[in-house]
Amino acid sequence: MRFPAIPGANLVGLGGPGPTEFNGKIAVITGGGSGIGRSTALLLARLGATVHVVDIARANAEAVAAEIVAAGGKASAHRVDVGSAKGVETLAETVYEADGRVDILFNNAGVGLQGPVELTTLDEWKKIINVNLMGVVHGVHFFVPRMLAQGGGGHIVNTASMLGLYVWPEFVPYATSKHAVIGLSEGLAAELGPKGIHVSAICPGVVNTPIHESSPIHGDFADRRDEVAKWMNRVGIGPESVADAVVEAIIHRQLIRPVPRIQVQPAWALRRISPRASGAVGRMVFGLVKPK
Repeated sequence: MRFPAIPGANLVGLGGPGPTEFNGKIAVITGGGSGIGRSTALLLARLGATVHVVDIARANAEAVAAEIVAAGGKASAHRVDVGSAKGVETLAETVYEADGRVDILFNNAGVGLQGPVELTTLDEWKKIINVNLMGVVHGVHFFVPRMLAQGGGGHIVNTASMLGLYVWPEFVPYATSKHAVIGLSEGLAAELGPKGIHVSAICPGVVNTPIHESSPIHGDFADRRDEVAKWMNRVGIGPESVADAVVEAIIHRQLIRPVPRIQVQPAWALRRISPRASGAVGRMVFGLVKPK
């Protein structure tokens, strides 16, 4: 394949230039048109997988699929709103008609929201739950029976967040959806593991992706959106690093995969020891990054 090196994607811990177990595998990636989804689509294609790039923005999905094909890989684009059960059902039917199986299902599509809970509208609550949680549920509901019928095997990856492991103030709806994804992933792993389908929840810290640009922001953050964006650019990791973590999680069958560990794991460990202390740290960190 003629894939160029992907900036930031160094396949840490994978041993050599890249694993071969992805050759010929079929991957479905929601939110694949940008950010983490795009980087993971490019990486899996580079490793030999056929990728179904799924995004609510058709142009973005088509651009990523075209990039893969131009580099010698195999990909197709799908315009799907993961919050629509019918849309995801049609996606599953289309993928199985084309390839007959799915080896990697990456439920990655998501939306953000930040600000005081009292300023959050009910419609915003519904949207973030519908996309971040029900989008994963729809993927599970329509793909898992087919993955079992194909003889088992495969891996489901769900994008959670560091805020699925602990919380910061003024991220309550987002953290609620991501905590649910963690619980869903743990339950799926216990149930589906013995049937040959493994499950991972990826928990990124601050990542430089377009989700921050399009997310509703209320309160003090809304007045300082540019400053918040600059802070995220300064401390955030590239989506390529998360793509590396996705591949590692699949290979090593990791259930919970923080990335970067140094940014996520200490507060997660503290929460398991003392939720109250973890909350205090969250308030302290939040005070440092919150625009004044």
